[in-house]
Amino acid sequence: MFKLLFTVSQSQSEDEQQKIVKEVFHLVSRRDDDVCNFLEGGTLVGGQDYRLIYRHYATLYFVFCVDSSESELGILDLIQVFVEALDKCFENVCELDLIFHVDKVHYILNELVLGGMVLETHINEITHRYEEQQKLEKQEASSIYYSPARAVSAMRDLNLHQKFKEIRFPDLQSLQNRLSR
Repeated sequence: MFKLLFTVSQSQSEDEQQKIVKEVFHLVSRRDDDVCNFLEGGTLVGGQDYRLIYRHYATLYFVFCVDSSESELGILDLIQVFVEALDKCFENVCELDLIFHVDKVHYILNELVLGGMVLETHINEITHRYEEQQKLEKQEASSIYYSPARAVSAMRDLNLHQKFKEIRFPDLQSLQNRLSR
């Protein structure tokens, strides 16, 4: 499983993003498990100015692309925090969680890093914010779910059928007589 999250730069076309994914996959997946977890970026990823730092967990690769001035060990720790936060939020994260809940994965990543700046590294704080967001989404979803019932109830409260009965329309015969004069 190799999934690349484009969060920092969405300016590339989908075709360019696919080329980057293929190149990163080619560079990372063929490396032995006993070699270091960082390497220079490929030609599409910025070359010597950027580093690919990754961790391999079972069938998942987590790859961060950072500029060459970043601390490789610091980024490895950041990946570890990200994976642990995912594991807590999804209760044993797997490939399917990353595929079917991309929005939630991005939310967790954005709690960790935003705009290239590390915001939070405390797993409990990240998971707390994630849980708060989930509660808000459930409240919003339930209010949308019950909205049609509330609309029907409000219409009944208006008592429109009685109001229509109270409207006094002029007698058609008298209208016709007035118009024919």
